[in-house]
Amino acid sequence: MQTAQKIAQSLLQIKAIKLSPRNPFTWASGWKSPIYCDNRKTLAYPAVRRQIAEEFAQLVQRKYADAEVIAGVATGAIAHGLLVAELLELPFVYVRAKPKEHGLGNMIEGELLPNKKVVVVEDLISTGGSSLSALAALRAAQADVLGMVAIFSYGFEAAQKSFAEAKCELTTLCNYNVLIDEAAAQGYVQPNEMELLKKWREAPDKL
Repeated sequence: MQTAQKIAQSLLQIKAIKLSPRNPFTWASGWKSPIYCDNRKTLAYPAVRRQIAEEFAQLVQRKYADAEVIAGVATGAIAHGLLVAELLELPFVYVRAKPKEHGLGNMIEGELLPNKKVVVVEDLISTGGSSLSALAALRAAQADVLGMVAIFSYGFEAAQKSFAEAKCELTTLCNYNVLIDEAAAQGYVQPNEMELLKKWREAPDKL
């Protein structure tokens, strides 16, 4: 069984991802969505938490063997990034959404020396805005960002374009296509709901 399928099964089983094509969720952006993803729930399940950390660690070792630092994007990926850094015995930092409003005004927390080779860990990629903001902060701190890894991505075309423009390689453990296929196979959604799920991903602001 492929990694993406295994992760999809885990996320569905613990209800970190919920699918509701007939009664869509409302995102903070106002978009109506047939899917809701809360990867923070994975932290409450040791087996799933460990599965994700180990898959991330193997991915980093395979693609970025010369990584020197793991960076987690606040807040959702701080714990996951730390678990990966622990497995790989690497330093860890995390990137805030905005600079701290007191003290030193840090946006990057921890010690990050210039020119260090960094792999960024994210929990979820939707539009990619917050992830690419973290990338920009790391580059501004003179980090050599090798790439970004995430648990799940919706695979929106706009996000893919943004990552390409930022010249940042993104690799995910699971993706939308695998997730909805697995959801259908396991009976989480009905076959007649699959068309709506596929169309939504193509035009997420039109539901």
